[in-house]
Amino acid sequence: MFDLTPEEARLLLNVALMAVGRNRFKSAATILAALERFRPDHPSVAVAKTVALMSAGNFELAENYAGGEGLRKFPDSAMLKAFRGMALLRLNREPEAKAVLEEAARATDDPAAVKLAKDLLRG
Repeated sequence: MFDLTPEEARLLLNVALMAVGRNRFKSAATILAALERFRPDHPSVAVAKTVALMSAGNFELAENYAGGEGLRKFPDSAMLKAFRGMALLRLNREPEAKAVLEEAARATDDPAAVKLAKDLLRG
């Protein structure tokens, strides 16, 4: 069985995010699907998938994924919650977004997620 080192997984995650930045969403989805297979226990792949969906303008899909499969697999991921909150804001679902973002802002293990959540709450 083929396995990825943490460094290889990080590199592929960066390549997927670069593909998103170049509007190559199908390429990004392919890379992220492979990463999900080889690193099913890593929340950064779920976060990247949510970001990719939002970047493609699929806010409903991003929210459904993050709030469904993503948070079922990684219920403690403050960053995933913050990006779910961002998707909810883009869908004009402010009360739900506020609740999700407040939860992410209370996290103690991810300062970047806390900052993102607080910035989104401030509008």
